[in-house]
Amino acid sequence: MRVVSLGLVVLSLAITITARADEPSSTFTPIFNGKDLAGWRGMPHFDPYKLAAMSADERAKKIEEWTADAKMHWTVDNGDLVNDGHGAYLASDKDYGDFELLIDYKTVAKADSGIYLKASPQVQIWDFTKEGGKWNLGADKGSGGLWNNSPGAPGKDPLVLADKPFGEWNSFKIIQVGARTTVYLNDKLVVDNAIMENFWDRKKPLPARGPLQLQTHGGEIRWKNIKLREIPADEANKILAKHADKEYKPLFDGKTLEGWAGPVDNYQVVDGSIVCKPGKGGAIYFNKEYGDFKARVEFKLPPGGNNGLAIRYPGSGDPAYAGMCELQVLDDDADKYAKLDKRQYHGSAYGMVPTNRGFQRPVGTWNYQEVTVKGSTIKVELNGNVILDTDLSKVTEYMANSPHPGKDRKAGFFGFAGHGDPVEFRNVAIKPLD
Repeated sequence: MRVVSLGLVVLSLAITITARADEPSSTFTPIFNGKDLAGWRGMPHFDPYKLAAMSADERAKKIEEWTADAKMHWTVDNGDLVNDGHGAYLASDKDYGDFELLIDYKTVAKADSGIYLKASPQVQIWDFTKEGGKWNLGADKGSGGLWNNSPGAPGKDPLVLADKPFGEWNSFKIIQVGARTTVYLNDKLVVDNAIMENFWDRKKPLPARGPLQLQTHGGEIRWKNIKLREIPADEANKILAKHADKEYKPLFDGKTLEGWAGPVDNYQVVDGSIVCKPGKGGAIYFNKEYGDFKARVEFKLPPGGNNGLAIRYPGSGDPAYAGMCELQVLDDDADKYAKLDKRQYHGSAYGMVPTNRGFQRPVGTWNYQEVTVKGSTIKVELNGNVILDTDLSKVTEYMANSPHPGKDRKAGFFGFAGHGDPVEFRNVAIKPLD
């Protein structure tokens, strides 16, 4: 089941304009029209999972109450969206996944505000002066950080102080791919591709989609020039690859299966991708053993597609059992897989540890995945979202009570575990960590 929304009401302000010359060469959509609150509703600091769990009638009533409150505190003044420092926050009617947001703001001394992304707090805005009284909370470092990240986590504190003096407009550019968040404040990089933690449940990634929220917090704040472009999958994958660790070694030249072993005749190279032949399969692997490593790969699933990543594979046997594990590659939305064990869905350490579901791109679209293997631990990041982070040495219960004798292997091969479906792989690379 792919989670594409938290069930929030979706209304889109469908006005599209061409980007300015200094903006990326794509289109942005204004999400504030400079005249009224069309496209926005009220929503305070409230758990979006609880909102989604309500009945449609309960949810509509709650949103109506919040919106009525917001209208008492939000106005439009000469094209600016103005809040008096009180009342419910404003939330976009539309949910967003991967996007680039441009937004300007101006605030006053001792104010404290922010921008919620996918209904989660927040890109911080506050009084950075000593007189503001919040240096003990990090205000001296300035605005733009992901303030609700854990202490010491990347992104929590801005990289530089970039705020302008009170009375002047500040400009944000926020790029979010999955949970990976980059923030520029007044053209200065303040957050560099950091994972934004899910405030509501830190064991899960941010939701795949969710609304933007403009926070109110005790002082007047003005907003203008609010516009957004949704980032398509191919661009999102390039952004993730650009920020990936360096020193990866390609394992596939895009033309041949040179360097690969196993039943390579069951696979073929098509348009720069490794493809399992329909009805064929078996585990193929790059013929060099690795202990600790990071691997990255793009994959594309056909409807009902099933494959896997063989981790520390010994070169024979079933990768899910003889190897450290098989990381499942699966079309989670296929009807035929609706009743699988939760340890069988995409990204799971097959038969041992379940994943966080709902972060695949639609079938037929390329996905970007990174895998980090250190000692007995495995982390899987799919499309910018950490969907698995586990220690296999602590696993004591197995699907169908079937043991996994290879799970404690210290080294082995990396490869693909085909199951007869034409799943495609490209941009396959690895970085040894030992």
